[in-house]
Amino acid sequence: MGLFQSILNRFRGNDIDWDDLEETLIGGDLGVRLSTEIVGRLQKRKGKLEAESVVVACREEITAILGGEAVPVPPPGPPGKPTVILVAGVNGVGKTTSVAKLAAYLKNQGHGVVLAAADTFRAAAIEQLKIWGERIGVPVVTTQYQGDPSAVCFDAHQKAIATGAAYLICDTAGRLHTRHNLMEELKKIRRTLAKQDEAAPHERWIVVDATTGSNAVSQAREFQSSLDLTGVIVTKLDGSGKGGSVVAIRHELGVSTRFIGTGEKAEDFKAFVPAEFVETLL
Repeated sequence: MGLFQSILNRFRGNDIDWDDLEETLIGGDLGVRLSTEIVGRLQKRKGKLEAESVVVACREEITAILGGEAVPVPPPGPPGKPTVILVAGVNGVGKTTSVAKLAAYLKNQGHGVVLAAADTFRAAAIEQLKIWGERIGVPVVTTQYQGDPSAVCFDAHQKAIATGAAYLICDTAGRLHTRHNLMEELKKIRRTLAKQDEAAPHERWIVVDATTGSNAVSQAREFQSSLDLTGVIVTKLDGSGKGGSVVAIRHELGVSTRFIGTGEKAEDFKAFVPAEFVETLL
C-alpha cells in the first residue's frame, strides 16, 4: 500500500489529525524534516481539508520537490573523453548489479561502455561484474583480489580513452558510510581519475535500497560530504509502498534520483521519471 492510499484509508470520513498525518508521512519515509514542512504548509491552507484534498496537496508538494522531468545521463563527451560515472554505496544495496544494469542500459542506447571492477575487497564482486560483462557484452577491467581500486579505475579510464568508449562506469567497494578510511579511498579514486581528465569523474552516484527508509537518507548525507553526489540509483523499488527516501534525499541534499531498479534482471532498470513515481509508486 502506497503513501497516498495510506492517507486515504486513515483519514477518509474523519477529521484530519495533524499529528497522525505527520506520522503517516514519516512512515512513508519522507523524513521528519520534510514531513513537518508539508504538514505546516497544509495547516496554512484555508477551509476544511478532506482526505482526498490532503492527498492532492501532498502530491503537489512532492512533485514540486522532485520536478516533473527525468534528469538524463550526461551525453558522451568528445572522442577520447569518456564520461566517467563513479558509483558508491554501502554493502548489500545491489550496487554491482546496478552498475551492470546501467552499462546494459547505455549499451542498448548505442554507446560504448567500459566497466572498472574497483570493488577489490570482495573477490566475489570482481567475478560478479565479469560475469555481467560477458552477459551484456561490455569489457570489464579488473585486478587481483585486494588490489588497488584507484589503479583499476586509472587503467579502465585509459582503456575507455583508447577504445573510444563513450562511458566508463567504476564500481567501487561497498562501505559503511561511517568508516573514515574507506570514504578517503573514494577521494583517492577521484584524484586518480582526474590525472587523465581533470573533470573526471563527471558523475558521482550513490546506490541506496528503498526498503531501508531513513537509513538511505543518512547514507546519502555521508557520501555527499566525500563525493559531492550528482545522482542516486534506488534499488528494490518494486511496489512495496516505500520510496519516500527518494523525495527526502532530493529535498535535503538537492540530489536527483537518476535510475530505479525493480528486480534482478537487466531490464528491471529504468530512468527515474518523477511524475510517474508520484503517480504510481507513492
